[in-house]
Amino acid sequence: MSPVKKSVYLDHNATTPIHPEVISRVPGWLESWGNPSSIHWAGRGPKAIIREARSNLAQALGVEPLELIFTSGGSEANNLAIKGVCEAGLRDHVLVSAVEHPSVRKAAEALRDGGFTVDVVRVNRDGSLDLEDLAAKLTERTALVSIMFANNETGHLLPIREVVSMAHAVGALVHCDAVQGLGKVELNLRELGVDLASLSGHKFYSLKGCGVLYVRRGVTLNSLIHGGGQERGRRAGTENLLAIASLGFMAAKTSEIPAQAERVRLLRDEFEERVMREIPDVVLTGGRNGPARLGNTSNLTLAGIDGETLLMNLDVRGFAVSTGAACSAGSPEPSPVLLAMGLTRAEAQSSLRVSFGWETTREDVDAFIEALTAVVIRLRGFKHGEAFTYGL
Repeated sequence: MSPVKKSVYLDHNATTPIHPEVISRVPGWLESWGNPSSIHWAGRGPKAIIREARSNLAQALGVEPLELIFTSGGSEANNLAIKGVCEAGLRDHVLVSAVEHPSVRKAAEALRDGGFTVDVVRVNRDGSLDLEDLAAKLTERTALVSIMFANNETGHLLPIREVVSMAHAVGALVHCDAVQGLGKVELNLRELGVDLASLSGHKFYSLKGCGVLYVRRGVTLNSLIHGGGQERGRRAGTENLLAIASLGFMAAKTSEIPAQAERVRLLRDEFEERVMREIPDVVLTGGRNGPARLGNTSNLTLAGIDGETLLMNLDVRGFAVSTGAACSAGSPEPSPVLLAMGLTRAEAQSSLRVSFGWETTREDVDAFIEALTAVVIRLRGFKHGEAFTYGL
């Protein structure tokens, strides 16, 4: 099969394309080049842009503007939440789930190196959180429970409200890595009940370089970056005005999320139904009866197919997909998330993650299924031929 004429991007959980209206507004934002901390005329425009962005985000998330801290991205927000809360408190026990983003896992590991006790909450084969294991590991020493809103590889939604109820019962705070939720579902942090939540602009059609940490009023947090008094002394450093402005602009578009999410979900469901009907030995990770998922995410295992080889063959044809988290790209090891769910190494190494977005069309899906079918048939044919030759 010859390469497609148009490149098709199906890796929105890694990052999203910049919204065309954001691109058109960048020149205007560039004219506000002053330091937002300056009190003279050059600083007033940039300061107003940040104030508006913070207000838009607060309204979209159902929180107060001053409960939001701008960071450089989701990873910094996760580190600030986990280390900042734990280092500010008297308790010394932390719980994270087995399927968290590396920035959460490694922040917890850093606390362990500093003397904290860190326990990992198991997940089941279908991707659901083991709430009995969480209950068994919660103690009066638990300072923080960090559970993600939705998994970046499988799309599975985790039971945050139940986690909040259980954690608050023993006086522990709850942090939620909600990076994958923003732009894919309506996200009201107040209703969710979490004490802290991390977000990232580039997952929502904005420029890279802007993250957000929600910190509920009354929660004590130590700063990780010391310096100036930006972000009310909680995160020093001159703000990334362009990235913040772009996220603030997109935050004002959250009314578009429900319709876009439903359209994308229908495309995703159609994609899965066709792939599992047209290609033999394809399994949906977590199964059809597993926990609810983000409507844009599909994680499949294709028996007899090496995920990296599949990805490269699809890339040549113009399709951008993933075999797991982009943050783990280049690692020869299978996805820790899939292994934590109980998949074998062989199953994890044959995984494919497809994540759709606002600009994805039915024509994109049709072209991708055609290419995927052809590549799988070709790769399985090669494997069968090798096995036959070696058997002679």
